[in-house]
Amino acid sequence: MKIIVFKHLSFDDDSVIASWAARQGHELQVLVPSDFVEYPAQAAFDMLVILGGPMSVYEEEQHPWLIAEKRFVRQSVDEGKPVLGICLGAQMLSEVLGGKVYRGEQKEIGWHTVRRTEEKHPIFDALPSSFVSFQWHGDTFTLPEGARRLAYSDACANQAFSYGDSVLALQFHLETTPSCIGTMLDEWKSELVEAPYIQPAGEILSQKERSEASSAMLTDILDRLAAVHETRKQELR
Repeated sequence: MKIIVFKHLSFDDDSVIASWAARQGHELQVLVPSDFVEYPAQAAFDMLVILGGPMSVYEEEQHPWLIAEKRFVRQSVDEGKPVLGICLGAQMLSEVLGGKVYRGEQKEIGWHTVRRTEEKHPIFDALPSSFVSFQWHGDTFTLPEGARRLAYSDACANQAFSYGDSVLALQFHLETTPSCIGTMLDEWKSELVEAPYIQPAGEILSQKERSEASSAMLTDILDRLAAVHETRKQELR
């Protein structure tokens, strides 16, 4: 299976995804959407992962490459590719599917509890009813028509949604490693102001061991998305 990862931030860490792909024998291609114009042919890949970034999906004037990326993401969904969107990626999925992305009432930075709704979905069902995940976002989104709301937090009503059987959007960061967190705290320390859902750097760093549990949850999600692809491939034979 060939997997494409869209990476919007130079120090973003895709190592959890890369390690999973290597163990499973999958081919992984990491692309930076702001660096290229011609996107891969849809037939040339099997699964798409859209990572986070400091820009907003509605900032097309500042980042005109977002237009082509959104078009590619929508086409991937329409063709039935398994798609996982994380943070910016989740917001992009919301917008291309008809939802709205906007500045939230509260920024959410640090390790925060995420709670599942009563909705069930096979890609998400192995996650516990509540868990702690790393967060760093100021934007939020509405649910597109036909989406299923899967999770929420105290600061953010929509933390995860599914669309059909092969699209999953996560506002929270299961992929973030301690190294990446350290860089974020250094690069974006001006955002660590006193606010209800913004933790100080020391509190964030004291919980970095939580990344291990997060990576295990992400690995399970990736396994289940890959299984969707394999099932469809079998059905076409």
